[in-house]
Amino acid sequence: MLGITGKKPDQQINFKAQTNPVAPTVITEILPKGILLEMIKIPAGSFLMGTEEIEVIRLCQEYEINCFKNEMPQHQVNLQEFYLGKYPVTQEQYQAIMGNNPSDFKDNPKNPVEMVTWDNAQEFCQKLSEKTGKKYRLLSEAEWEYACRAGTRTRYYFGDNADLLGEYAWYRDNSTHLVGQKKLNNWGLYDMYGNVWEWCEDVWHNNYKNAPTDGTAWNDNYAQTDYRVLRGGSWVNSPTNCRSASRGLHAYHSYEYGFRVVSLQDS
Repeated sequence: MLGITGKKPDQQINFKAQTNPVAPTVITEILPKGILLEMIKIPAGSFLMGTEEIEVIRLCQEYEINCFKNEMPQHQVNLQEFYLGKYPVTQEQYQAIMGNNPSDFKDNPKNPVEMVTWDNAQEFCQKLSEKTGKKYRLLSEAEWEYACRAGTRTRYYFGDNADLLGEYAWYRDNSTHLVGQKKLNNWGLYDMYGNVWEWCEDVWHNNYKNAPTDGTAWNDNYAQTDYRVLRGGSWVNSPTNCRSASRGLHAYHSYEYGFRVVSLQDS
């Protein structure tokens, strides 16, 4: 599992999470059988994506592996406004659109759907778009990290202290549960860490050299691979895998993998 800005001093500033998050703008989509899909407005803006070199060096030394180098180079990304699912797609939402529930853990319909491949997530977005008349898709990797950070620059959107992760996420120390039970981030999003890894639109690249800077998905002929990006960590992962900049990759399905959806809402 997994800035080139010329302003190195700025990259080392340790921004604190906002203590009084602004009430989010929410649009609610009504799916078949009255199932609700809540979408949060994510403001346009810029951020530094990835991890600065000094932190990557620390992680590599601490864990004696070099996989964290895929979070470099840190680079500025500029994004337009979009709407993002308040939660990972749940089993009842998936059932309402797809007519089936592939999940292993079916004890609660509000658990995140899992055992879905990247192609399954794409098909869900296509059918959801057809039913609603709006364009839904997976997040780009840049959109995911931007929304997760919600204006912060710390390891987590609540700061740097991994001991607090249990207040915000279902992860290795507390298993998996229905969505929305932990604390939200500053933009009103739940479960950005833990519960399930979330599929992104992007093909996997081993680092951010030549990555897009406009927030779009990175899909090009450079990466001849079936692997797609996963973000956020899951219920079986450590706090290190649940950091805002942590990256994962896979090509198949797992009880750890789910997704959430994006819409521009004006399409």
